[in-house]
Amino acid sequence: MNNNRFKIGESEISHNSKTYFIADIAANHDGDLEKAKELIYMAKEAGADAAKFQHFKAKTIVSDYGFKNLGSKSSHQKTWKKSVYDVYKDAEVPLSWTQTLYETCQKANIDFFTSPYDIKEIEDINKYVPAYKVGSGDITFHDIVMKMAQYQKPILVATGASKIDEVINLMAKIKQINKNIVLMQCNTNYTANNENFKYIQLNVLKAYAQMFPNAILGLSDHTLGHTTVLGAVALGAKVIEKHFTDNNNLEGPDHKFSMNPKTWKEMVDRTRELEYALGDSIKKVEDNEKETHILQRRCLRASKDLKAGETITEDMIEALRPAPKGAILPCDIYEILGKTLNNDLILGSELKWSDIKNA
Repeated sequence: MNNNRFKIGESEISHNSKTYFIADIAANHDGDLEKAKELIYMAKEAGADAAKFQHFKAKTIVSDYGFKNLGSKSSHQKTWKKSVYDVYKDAEVPLSWTQTLYETCQKANIDFFTSPYDIKEIEDINKYVPAYKVGSGDITFHDIVMKMAQYQKPILVATGASKIDEVINLMAKIKQINKNIVLMQCNTNYTANNENFKYIQLNVLKAYAQMFPNAILGLSDHTLGHTTVLGAVALGAKVIEKHFTDNNNLEGPDHKFSMNPKTWKEMVDRTRELEYALGDSIKKVEDNEKETHILQRRCLRASKDLKAGETITEDMIEALRPAPKGAILPCDIYEILGKTLNNDLILGSELKWSDIKNA
């Protein structure tokens, strides 16, 4: 059993905690600080626990030369009308926004944190965040990950487009200095194509649970809807990250595959139902079954009027509903056959252990 527990803001993250939802606003602010602030309030209203951003400068995350010399755009980038570098330039979250975003989150009563993609900005960001998120693309950029991990704040690690040895190598390094890890299954295809469901591989969470028993499980997801979220929660995920927008029809690299306020709230509501349904793994008669426990079960009843002193035989009893508390159950029939009745019983009455001599 995973006994690790820690907090992000005021929320407990543990094996037994409720699901923690991160609204990744990412590039959906469209370069507008006021819109970023509006999205924070929308995310809170829709049920998110955190509003997450991505701090980077285009020049510190992508090579303009490198992308232009790939020859053509790939995957989700095929639909971009600008160069990859220019799209990233438009999506920058300037360091100067950080305090405003943090204060807006405080006012909205939602946690603020980020994925920093500029190693030089981490120290400046650190005073504002209760946790860090490592994007899948940086799973082999150990220096930036360890820079985040050294502050001893919860660190969320997405593992999209990764091989298991890469995950093992990074986890081994992080665990040397920071035990508060959320390990997130992820698939990094952002095309919003329903074919992507074939590649989510939620069962990887089972492998992670065995290989990294002290890590909290999570899912960082880019599929449409919330099917994968419910599946991940059922498999033990306690942290969910999905992109968040106000309008899926807007231009921009992240809008198409993001959740909107309506679909986000639906996801949270269905997850809370699932959490109730999953329960605590203890098999018992539940509070709402106490009546049907009596009404649907059979007990042993007199098949005719019986007199005290008679020896009990099978033809004297039958198994019928209901089964009041204290009645003898059908599975105990062979415990009473051949024994003597203590009391008179009328047709249809239940047998109790007090009715059986030497019981």
